[in-house]
Amino acid sequence: MRWYQTPQAAVIWTVMRVWLGIQWLEAGLHKVTGEFDASGFLQGALAKATGENPAVQGWYAAFLENVAIPNVKLFNILIPYGEVLVGVGLIIGAATIPALLAGAFMNLNFLLAGTVSTNPVLLTAAVILLFVGAGAYYFGVDRFAIPALKQYIGQRRTRTAQQKRATAH
Repeated sequence: MRWYQTPQAAVIWTVMRVWLGIQWLEAGLHKVTGEFDASGFLQGALAKATGENPAVQGWYAAFLENVAIPNVKLFNILIPYGEVLVGVGLIIGAATIPALLAGAFMNLNFLLAGTVSTNPVLLTAAVILLFVGAGAYYFGVDRFAIPALKQYIGQRRTRTAQQKRATAH
């Protein structure tokens, strides 16, 4: 076991993971319970793609113009509920790695859209937790769920292989 996956180190990662989850949950709940509309944000990001020193790269502006803005109703659902799911997953340590990846992906997109705010800090925390791997969910649901899921999948594979051998004879 590596030092960063020990129970002692896992205390630090758990505190960081729960803190990060609270940040995502609060951001998502404000959007879910309010009248969230990403239109203004997306238009503002598109406007940041012009000028002498654009904050938004041309290729990302093309994505905003051709994908995000025409599908803003979908993004109005994906963003708030995605933030809530990431938050809940991180707080309880369930689907921790997918939650970290989803959160990091959202932070990256917010940064690419020219919004700094807390995104660099949240992205950095997510990357650190991704690097510590199992240490990030040592004190979480995944500590028990992942081995149980692996055992279940292994048993299914064994049964499938046995059934194939039985029908081949």
